[in-house]
Amino acid sequence: MNVTTISSLGFSTVAGVVALGTGVIVENTRGEPEVMVDNDLDVSPVTLSSDWSKVARLLLLASLAVIGSVGNVFMISAIMVEDHLKKRGNAFLVNVALADLCVTGMVIPASAIVILADQQESPSICRFEWSVEAVCFLVTVFTLVIIAGENYARLCMPAERYAALTPGRVTGIILAAWLIAAMTVALQSSLDPGTDFCGRRFNGVALSEALGASVVVGVPVLVTIFTYLCLVLRVRRATRGTFKPPVAFSWDYSLTKTNIYSFAMFAIFWLPFGVTLCISRVKPVSASVFYNLAWFALSKSCFNNLLYCVTDRHFRNAYVKLFHYCCCKTTVSFSRRQRGDGTGRSSGDVRLRVHIIHSYASPASCRPAVARPNGRDVYEL
Repeated sequence: MNVTTISSLGFSTVAGVVALGTGVIVENTRGEPEVMVDNDLDVSPVTLSSDWSKVARLLLLASLAVIGSVGNVFMISAIMVEDHLKKRGNAFLVNVALADLCVTGMVIPASAIVILADQQESPSICRFEWSVEAVCFLVTVFTLVIIAGENYARLCMPAERYAALTPGRVTGIILAAWLIAAMTVALQSSLDPGTDFCGRRFNGVALSEALGASVVVGVPVLVTIFTYLCLVLRVRRATRGTFKPPVAFSWDYSLTKTNIYSFAMFAIFWLPFGVTLCISRVKPVSASVFYNLAWFALSKSCFNNLLYCVTDRHFRNAYVKLFHYCCCKTTVSFSRRQRGDGTGRSSGDVRLRVHIIHSYASPASCRPAVARPNGRDVYEL
């Protein structure tokens, strides 16, 4: 690689973009000259900016790794231990948490280890980190659109239609999401893209990259937005007036709104990076901007689990129980309280169908109550 220092020099690239300022001319892998400003040489995609002290970077990455990993483990465990969350459709939430756990448990700790060992950034570590993150990013995108479809089927479709989502199909869908994501990243790595994060090459999005991104990212995002809009509109039409939905439906709809917030958070964290990547096609963007926005996007994996704790009561209750069990060493029961009549049924157990459009749109369409123990209606599934 030929590098020549220049000062206050305007340089026109092959694409016709003019870069001004102090920097270096770098010959990329395709033999094309590029300009990189001096400040960009101090920014690493693995160990952040060298302007920060080693201790500060290490504490930041270690804190993100610990908080994110513990939070994602709590999120997965909450779905396993909380009664109302034990539904096959919530396995997709586990998949999102698992993708986030790969980031907080593999990508971020790898950078912390490099800083702790005081080693220089190596291309192999960088490519490993960004390959894992790319796979987890695509898995999250695919899973979010699946969650939107599952929520729509749970709330707005008949029970027999929702029953088609068997545990075997749920497992197959999750495995397919990981397989497609891994194959997409492998295919993109085998090509010569216009952007190389580890090689500090930012020539904008190539045509092949733009087409691929529109298919694997743009289409799922648009489908997710459209599905949630249809869901909210149908639920509002069905619940307008004096009709009061059952408590089980309210709980499921509350979780759906949390899923919408999670999708919005995902967009907030990743949209700046995507917009900057598109802008780099027509205007040069420094490597420091790319890497800082990329690390901001990575931090989403550390806070998504906290969103579910704040906005959903069942996740919050499960988090509290898990915290007391793991940290306070107290005996915590994750099962519901048993009745004193010896029947073994929970005093708060209300079995309801949750498909409001077909089961709760009118009082006459509801199934009659089987019994009223302790003043609570128990409906047949």
